[in-house]
Amino acid sequence: MEKPIWIKHAAQLATLASEIKGPRSKEAMSQLGLIEDGSLWIEDGLIQAVGTTKEIEEHYKGKLKTAEVVDASNHLVTPGLVDPHTHVVYGGSREREFEMRLEGATYMDIMNAGGGIHATTRMTREATEEELVVQTKRRLDSFLVHGVTTVEGKSGYGLNLETELKQLRVMKILQEHHAIDLVPTFMGAHAVPPEFKGKEDQFVDYLVDEMLPKVAQEKLAEFNDVFCEKGVFTPEQSERILETGKHFGLIPKIHADEIEPYGGAELAAKVGAISAEHLLKASNEGIQAMADAGTIACLLPATALYLREAAAAGRKMIDAGVPVAISTDCNPGSSPTTSMPLVMNLACISMRLTPAEALTAATINAACAINRQEIVGSLEVGKQADIVLWSVKSYQELQYLFGVNHVKSVWKKGVKVVDSGGRTLA
Repeated sequence: MEKPIWIKHAAQLATLASEIKGPRSKEAMSQLGLIEDGSLWIEDGLIQAVGTTKEIEEHYKGKLKTAEVVDASNHLVTPGLVDPHTHVVYGGSREREFEMRLEGATYMDIMNAGGGIHATTRMTREATEEELVVQTKRRLDSFLVHGVTTVEGKSGYGLNLETELKQLRVMKILQEHHAIDLVPTFMGAHAVPPEFKGKEDQFVDYLVDEMLPKVAQEKLAEFNDVFCEKGVFTPEQSERILETGKHFGLIPKIHADEIEPYGGAELAAKVGAISAEHLLKASNEGIQAMADAGTIACLLPATALYLREAAAAGRKMIDAGVPVAISTDCNPGSSPTTSMPLVMNLACISMRLTPAEALTAATINAACAINRQEIVGSLEVGKQADIVLWSVKSYQELQYLFGVNHVKSVWKKGVKVVDSGGRTLA
């Protein structure tokens, strides 16, 4: 039997605990459940008690000597970060496109020239399952070092049944063998493959008639995502794909209004999507529709920075009542990063979220965006002991000192997976 873990004397313990069970919006996004001189008691991978150090001492006074003690004096303690939108499983690299963008090429210019998603599709189709496992494990290790303990991963670099299933099977393997919880999303509708150019409706038929049933049959995904964008999938095609996915038990998500206003936010609300992603160009009507429907806005400030685009209107969305989550959008073409701490910094700088809102967006709201709020995203009794110890004293300092990884230690289900030297132990 493993020893209990007692984390004590945290300068700030940001529990994110609340009576609100779903995603936080408006003023609730600033309520972090802070405890000064905070303390946690952990047994069997679960949080057993949360309170001040004095309260935990009094409650467990007969067991204190049996525990592994972690002195968190002068440190911030938070839940493990949750990344609710990544494309973490892929083959190859696309550093040349970075130069092309700096030379003036747009996202669609690169894609139409055979780059972008199509380039990664070629490399992912060519990679073996074993090669993808090795490459993806490296990225997950990097996520851990940056304090991320739960990651959503999308397929979408196959665009045919064989490779989409290969990506999803890689996620299943890593979910079983890596410390990080990996949550799978099917995104066969990431782009129209070159072999279907000019036959887009036929590709949609292929998706709904062959790919979705097979994914559901093998129980390889929980969510179904689509890139609703001009030149990719129309709102009508997107709705058909998402509604078919619902028929097979897959919860809808949607890449919406990234490049121009296209009705994606409105469609997310209409189909009951758990979240809409990107939203750089979302209309006022779409934002209000999402607020009314309770659809989570999953915003990706690192992607906007990398593409040199104006960030999504995070401040406007929160003020309108939309619950906001944030993500790295880890992918090879428009956001090759695993740093959620940087994303939190950028959410403050480029989208005018407050430091408290950014932390909420990276923890409990992010967990809600992937239906994991019952087990992760906050430090509450009965939840997994997914915990980050930061080498700063407060959540304000965490967001203020930007571009630096302040992670000191990470625990996943009560097991230390990153040590004080920033090395993965998993």
